[in-house]
Formats: sequence, C-alpha cells, structure tokens
Amino acid sequence: MDLLHNTLQPYDWGSRTLLPELMGLPPTGAPQAELWMGAHPAAPSRLFRGEALARLDRIVAEDPEGELGAVTLRRFGPRLPFLVKLLAADAPLSVQVHPDLAQAQAGFARENALGVPLDAVHRNYRDDQHKPEMIVALTPFRGLCGFRSPEDCAALLDSLRVPGLRPYIETLRTVPEPQALAQVFRAFFRPPADLLVSVAQALAVAAAGTAGAHIVAYDRIARAYPGDAGLLSALMLRYVELSPGEALFLGAGVPHAYLSGLGVEIMASSDNVLRCGLTSKHVDAEELSRTVRFGAPPTRVLSPREEGEGEEVYPAPVDDFRLSRYLLRAGDPRRCVTLDAPQIVLCTAGTMSLSSTKENVDIGPGQAVYVPAGAEAGLEGAGMAFRATTGTAERLG
Repeated sequence: MDLLHNTLQPYDWGSRTLLPELMGLPPTGAPQAELWMGAHPAAPSRLFRGEALARLDRIVAEDPEGELGAVTLRRFGPRLPFLVKLLAADAPLSVQVHPDLAQAQAGFARENALGVPLDAVHRNYRDDQHKPEMIVALTPFRGLCGFRSPEDCAALLDSLRVPGLRPYIETLRTVPEPQALAQVFRAFFRPPADLLVSVAQALAVAAAGTAGAHIVAYDRIARAYPGDAGLLSALMLRYVELSPGEALFLGAGVPHAYLSGLGVEIMASSDNVLRCGLTSKHVDAEELSRTVRFGAPPTRVLSPREEGEGEEVYPAPVDDFRLSRYLLRAGDPRRCVTLDAPQIVLCTAGTMSLSSTKENVDIGPGQAVYVPAGAEAGLEGAGMAFRATTGTAERLG
C-alpha cells in the first residue's frame, strides 16, 4: 500500500476555497479545480517505491500483472483503467460530451494518420479510450445533464420572450424529438450575435425576479461567458441539483456541464472531451454532431446501495470503474477491502487507516492510498472514504 502524491490542476473555473477547506489547508488565492489520483500520463500520481518518488503509470508498466492482477490486465491491457478526481467548481465548466469506445478508437487513429500532434489545440482525441464518468456530491452540487424534452426546452425558451428564439421554439414543438433536438442544437452553434445579447438580457431580468434556481444558474452562465454561443446549448440541458452523497452517471454522447460544488469524480482513464461551448478551447461542431446522442431520457440521480461489509456502491453500467463509499464510526470493526484488482482509497472526512499485517497508512481528507491487486488491506477509522476499483474486481479474503 502506498500513500499517493497527487497533481492539483489550477483551471480557471476552480474554487479557491473548497479543496483547502476539505484538506484543512490555508487557501493560496489561486483556483484549485481538480486533484487527480491515478495513472493518466497527463498527470500521474506518484508514490515512494524504494527511496524515491515514482510515477504510478510507470510502476504499472514495469509489472502490469503484479500491479493490476490477471483479470484486469486481460480485460484492459497494461494500464490502470480508471481515474479518480476531487473536483471543486466555482464557475461553470464547458458544455461537453465524451465519445464511445468505437468513436474514440476511430478518431484517435484518424488524427494520428493525419499527423495531428497529441498536444495540438485543435486535436479532438488525445487517446483511444472512451470516458464514461460519475460525480458524487460532497457539498450541494449543481450541474447540467442531458437534454430537456423538446416540450420543456420550448417552454423555457418561450418564457424568455425573445423574438429571435421563435423559429427554434417552433421546431421544438413541431418536429419529432431526436430531429428537433439535433436541428436546434446544431443551429445554436453559430447564432446571431444580437440573439445572444437578447437572451442574456432576458435571463438577467428573469433572475432578478422570482425565477427558479435553473434561471439563476443560466444567468450565471451568461455572465461568466458573455457572447459565448454555449449559453444557448446550455439552455437545452436539464438543470440538476445534487445533495451530498447523491451521484450522476454520464455515458457517451450525453451533453453536460458542472456548475458549482465539490465532488468525487471517477471516470475511465481518458482525456477525450468534445466541447460545445462555454470555453475558449477548440470546438469542432461537425465531430460534436456525430458524437452527441439526441434524445431526452430521464436524468437519474443515484444513491448508493448497501453491498455488505459496510460498503455502499454507486451503480454504474461500465466495468472500467466501480466506486463505493464507507461511512465508519470510531469502534466500528475493521473492513476487509482486499481485492483481486487495483484500487485507490480516498478519505474525504475524518481520519482513516489502511492496514495489513505488515504495514499501516493513515490518511485524512484529500489523501489517498494506492493498493495493488491482491494486496492484503483493511479499512478502519472514523470518517468517510471512497474506494475506486474496476467493475471486474472480486473480493479476496
């Protein structure tokens, strides 16, 4: 078992207080957006093996079966298939979607064949993996997830009383669902500049009155990204509020944006993001249109289910990752967490201890431990911890 040394990402949308408050550290004054835990080559965790810090991705590459176990290695190859983050948002993130596995593999190969450098700003695919993800709220958390129904979307746009929105409202009310959403979403990529100004003004007026939380959120987006066409895309998406402990799963092709709050995020280990707006980064409208899934199925807010041994599991329909939570009190029995797959255990409250017959590692909020496949491990303490592993993991011992 190894204490992880993780990379903090200072993206502009990050909170200046949420992560310091969680970790009991003084704020630096700079945004602290994401703390990465895993072996993604863009920002791999480091740990002590011997006398020096070593990158987790290189440790896995040197002994993939020893670190990952035979089942994980056979299913995912010689790499850690999941990435864990603490995400702290104080401003809206970009509206974005992630490709499915076939799209990622084809897109990565295509851009490689064209000679597009991996770090090129106009590159869409940084690797050949899909990126399903899940966010679990640690504080009240707000976001946009999935399309509103055409009827709901038309009603929202109509409530703003902006004449320039009339053609889009008519499409939403008269064309079948997938086609209506696709036509309006694509049209919103390049709207008239005066329409954006009018919509932002209408949102400001509505938010100053007795509007609901969703209007206030959209007004905040308009103020954060003046003149950005992504505002209109955002209006097509469902506004969602999570209470601490609740979660959202986001599959391929689902447009979404996180708005504010602190959460634990887990995803397949990929950096493939196609952005729709609310960003200064590259937007490829054509590739985006091929990736988005135009439909309005219900947005499910998830709660964990008890799996025994004090473990509460957040259900996800993928095997790249499995996320669970432990809520322990002082005096609770030690929980066996030995698995035949690699795992990362993250403390988010209190003090937790991971132990075996040979070693003991104590962690506090914001600290995490890497446990190789098959390593004996038990969890105890008083607080809350999240365990990340693969969906193929089986309990040992």
